Amino acid sequence: MNPNASQNSRVLVQLRDMILKGEFVPGERLAEIPLSERLNTSRTPVRLALGTLEQEGLIELSTSGGYQMRGYTAKEVLDAIRARGVLEGFAARTLAEQGLSRALFKELKLCLDIGDEAVNKHEMDLDDYASYVNMNKDFHSLIMDGCENASVLRMMERLNSMPFASPSAMLPMQSTIEEGTRWMQLAHLQHHHLFHALERGQSARAQALGEEHVEIACRNLEYALEKPELAMQLLPAMRLVTGTSRRVALKA
Repeated sequence: MNPNASQNSRVLVQLRDMILKGEFVPGERLAEIPLSERLNTSRTPVRLALGTLEQEGLIELSTSGGYQMRGYTAKEVLDAIRARGVLEGFAARTLAEQGLSRALFKELKLCLDIGDEAVNKHEMDLDDYASYVNMNKDFHSLIMDGCENASVLRMMERLNSMPFASPSAMLPMQSTIEEGTRWMQLAHLQHHHLFHALERGQSARAQALGEEHVEIACRNLEYALEKPELAMQLLPAMRLVTGTSRRVALKA
C-alpha cells in the first residue's frame, strides 16, 4: 500500500474513533493544526480525514470556516438504529432465500453457543459480558456479509459510523442495570429465532425478526436518556446527543 494512503487511512480511523468515544463536544472546533499535533502527523491526512467525516455526517462545516463537532438529537439516533434494523432485516431475508452455506451455518451456530454460555447464568460477570459483546458483533456481521449485497454493506457501514447505531453500541447500559441480563437473554433468544428462520428458508420471518431485534437497542437508548449521569460514564459519546424532548423524540 502507498505509505501516504496508509497514513491517511490511519488518521481517518483515529479521528472517527475519537468522535465515537465522545472526545469532542457539539460545537467544538476541529482545527487541523491541533489535531495533527495530537495525532503526531502532518496536516494533509487530517484535512482529508475531516472532509471524509463531514461527508459521513459525523462532523459539520463551521460558520467561521473549517469544521466543528456536530450534535445529534435522540430522534436521529433512534432513526439510525431502526434504519439498521431495516437493512439487517433485508439482509436476513436475502440470506434465507439463497440458503445458508455449511460454513456460515457452523459460524452462526458457534455464535449461538458462545452467547448461550455467556447469558444463561444466574449472574453474568464482566468476562461473560465481554464475550457476549464480541459474539453479538460477529453474529450481525456474519448475516450482513452473508447476504453478499455490496450496496447494503456500504449503507450499513455508513450507519455503523454513527454514534450508538452499531449492533453493540448500546450494550454498555445493560451491564449496569438489574434488567440488563434479562434484556441480553431476550436479545439472544431472538438470535436463535433468526437463525432458525434462516436455516428453514423462512425469508419473511427472517426479515421481520431482523427489524424487531433493534427494538432492544431503542430501549437501551431510552434508559440512557433517562439516566444521563450514568450514561456519560458508560457511553461518553452521549454528550453528542443534544437538547431535544426525549419522550417526544423517542415516540416519534
